[in-house]
Amino acid sequence: MSMNENRHRTEQQEPGQGLAVIAEALYLANLLILPGLAFAALFWLWRKHPDAPLLARNHLRQTFFVSLWGGALISVFTAAFVALGGLQWGWTWVLVIMYFTCVHSTLVVCGMLGLARAMAGKPFRYPLLGPRLDSR
Repeated sequence: MSMNENRHRTEQQEPGQGLAVIAEALYLANLLILPGLAFAALFWLWRKHPDAPLLARNHLRQTFFVSLWGGALISVFTAAFVALGGLQWGWTWVLVIMYFTCVHSTLVVCGMLGLARAMAGKPFRYPLLGPRLDSR
């Protein structure tokens, strides 16, 4: 087997791999640079491709639902800290910033792992928040 044939064989993509990479990239964009807008694009992709290949379906489902859970967790806990401590209490802001930083950073790191798995053509389940992977 020549070197050219070997390179071609390793560059083949899994079915739905491109869509899986886009889903993970939109998830990270939602967290880092385009909150809301990237989520809307992710929602649109998720609704547009219900019959996508299994790899793409899994990544779309994971990123969509973890985005929902992540946003809900950050909103609810921040609101609870503010409601319990009030806006004037200094420790309220310490708790809000620490919680936001820890949760947000964890979601970003998991998103990077998900993107790496999508680029490798492998499924990925987000720990704790991710729905069960489809097997069909």
